[in-house]
Amino acid sequence: MSEEILVNVTPMETRAALVGHGVTQEIQIERAASRGMLGNIYVGKVVRVLPGTQSAFVDIGAQRNGFIHVSDIQGATGSGHEGRDREPVDIRDAVHEGKKLIVQVTREPLGNKGARLTTQLSLSTRYLVLMPQTGHIGISRLIDDAPERERLQQVLSQSLAAEDMSTIGGFILRTAAQGAGTEELRADLRFLKRLWESVSRRGKAATKVRLLYGDLPLQLRIVRDLARPSVERILVDSQESFLALQTFCEDYIPEVAGLLEHYHGDRPLFDLHAVEDEIQRALARRVELRSGGYLVIDQTEAMTTIDVNTGSYVGQDQLEETLLQTNLEAASVLARQLRLRNLGGIIVVDFIDMQDQRHRQQLHHALETAMQRDPAPSRITGVSELGLIQMTRKRSRESLAHTLCEECPACQGRGIQKSAQSVCYDIMRQIMRDARASDRDTLMVLAAQVVVDRLLQEEADNVSNLEGFIGKTISFRAQPGYSQEHFDIVLL
Repeated sequence: MSEEILVNVTPMETRAALVGHGVTQEIQIERAASRGMLGNIYVGKVVRVLPGTQSAFVDIGAQRNGFIHVSDIQGATGSGHEGRDREPVDIRDAVHEGKKLIVQVTREPLGNKGARLTTQLSLSTRYLVLMPQTGHIGISRLIDDAPERERLQQVLSQSLAAEDMSTIGGFILRTAAQGAGTEELRADLRFLKRLWESVSRRGKAATKVRLLYGDLPLQLRIVRDLARPSVERILVDSQESFLALQTFCEDYIPEVAGLLEHYHGDRPLFDLHAVEDEIQRALARRVELRSGGYLVIDQTEAMTTIDVNTGSYVGQDQLEETLLQTNLEAASVLARQLRLRNLGGIIVVDFIDMQDQRHRQQLHHALETAMQRDPAPSRITGVSELGLIQMTRKRSRESLAHTLCEECPACQGRGIQKSAQSVCYDIMRQIMRDARASDRDTLMVLAAQVVVDRLLQEEADNVSNLEGFIGKTISFRAQPGYSQEHFDIVLL
């Protein structure tokens, strides 16, 4: 797939997009006022131990304390490859209140939850991930060529011996390492060694909560992580960021430096490549399919649900074939939407039910194939009898909707509000309560214009009957700033 990386930089925020064949595949946003914490390493202090959940809260100097589970504490379970099967110890045997911990953020604060932490540290470069506390050597699952995997493992082993780094820790060869030679890997090894020695030294000397290592800013991080052989160019619309990227690439990713281009056109970069339109569509519930079908995506606190509908698609002569084609198209589209919207956690997809078991297996395979292009790890179950597929996708940062949007003050995040008719009846019931508790002769209702209009028109007979029932006069006044559900009753 031919791909491009677009970087839009303003004083307020930095936005990066991965575009493949003219279609936006991934969007990341980092705001100057709220830099992300993912990958940062801190000296933290345990402030509370929770034996019931085998976890602890750790002060890392952020607005909310971070959260660490016993399984993420080095030595508590024998971390990594060697300790995979060991039983975890009690959290109270691993940490205590006031204990100093060197921790790394593995998941950004989400909603009202603090950052997820681990003591199993890792440091990344272009080709490698260093895990100082383990001895395991792994290779990215996206490198599926067996001879290349064997070659990379051999080159890394030789490079470790040559740099006298065999005991420094474990390593993971990243997807970008495919085709990398000995010199590239050795350069990354030397950099990681210097970086880890610096972090380790400052961590040992620290006596209070502090940041030890901050991950790269978005414009550098996106190039480090996403610049792969399929990327043909990297467009940057800021001269300052372009020069910083040039320096960074020449020092650490020389093979990528030639792909950098400074965009200085009159039309905004994201407008030119239709990324702005894609961002707006990614905030909508409904996603149209080319066949005429559509998806409905609902993100909740507990999970994300996706409903697949045929819509106007009539397709094949055979009903089963029509359903299969809609489901297959939906599988491809939803895989892109999950990555684009950065939806993670538990995801339940309600595909259109198919009776043919072969078609169900075909759908499951198609979804797995589509998700392989997503760098975020995922796990997919088979199609249930009800046509549901349950899956999980690793979530390390806020979704696009949570980054760009906030809870609606009118509906408090429900996504719905009471009808004007329902609010009218709420008002009438409240009037009856207030009338019994007061000897005033007149009540004034303050409400939204649409509610007042209904009270004076469709509900006029009910209002008249209510006045007769309570023996008081009721007047109404529209308040421009009131939401549909908001009303006040004033006793005059």
